[in-house]
Amino acid sequence: MRRHFLTPGCLLAALALGAGTASAAGDPQWAQTGRAYTDTLGGGQGLASRADGSLLYRGLASIPLDLRIKGWNHIGDPDVARGHTFDAYQGPDTATSKMFAVTTPAGKRYEYVHRLNPGEKLNNSFATVSPDGQWLVSGEWGEQNRLQVFPAPLLNPSTPPTGGDLKEAWQITLDKPVRDIQGCDFVTDTRLLCASNDATGTLFPQIRPLLQVDLERKVDGQPVTGAVKSLFALPQRSVCTGTFETEGVDYDVNSGTLRAQMIPPGVCAVTTAVYSYKQGTD
Repeated sequence: MRRHFLTPGCLLAALALGAGTASAAGDPQWAQTGRAYTDTLGGGQGLASRADGSLLYRGLASIPLDLRIKGWNHIGDPDVARGHTFDAYQGPDTATSKMFAVTTPAGKRYEYVHRLNPGEKLNNSFATVSPDGQWLVSGEWGEQNRLQVFPAPLLNPSTPPTGGDLKEAWQITLDKPVRDIQGCDFVTDTRLLCASNDATGTLFPQIRPLLQVDLERKVDGQPVTGAVKSLFALPQRSVCTGTFETEGVDYDVNSGTLRAQMIPPGVCAVTTAVYSYKQGTD
């Protein structure tokens, strides 16, 4: 995830006109059902739905002072699982580790630090927890052929109970490369939806696409492969002109609502658009 202050931030031309879209005949369609806004400084980096249906937002202003002092100057797209909040943190360009902070339902925060493996990028763009609560999936910036898998801190009994070191369990190997993933969320045990900030059109025909990753089996801490396809381009609508930026994505399993964030260009970047979708069939 790119480090920025109020930089610009995704859904298909058809959706831009308010229509639903499907990746292929017979596939589930996502129809846009709404659009809301949040302030970018407080909520432009990501969002997650709680069990009661309320939304948790994250932005640069969400970083606690004590973590800033430790050098954790960027927060990614969060997740909420079993009442625990999972936040993805990264540090400066010289960083040799990344950190996941987990806040319990009682408000106690624990820090889990992952030392970078050889060749691993320092970016910590998002955190999403598998439906069984045992595995944490995250990702790096740039062009990647993988997503990273860690035991979910606190929820997976293999992790230390009060914070500490966090080692990578294994990876999800993707059947085709992706670029600039800003957030992913589980829809089922074997399907993730991921928001990409890729504006090149070289990997997928859509600009800033919503990607679907179908796993060969549920995440279990062992090597697993994922089949990637682009569903649609995320909306880029604003009275301001310039470069948009995709940010977080969330799927609320209770309501079936998918949400994706887009930061508009220029002075309009002070507010982030949050687009909502519901799934149907054609």
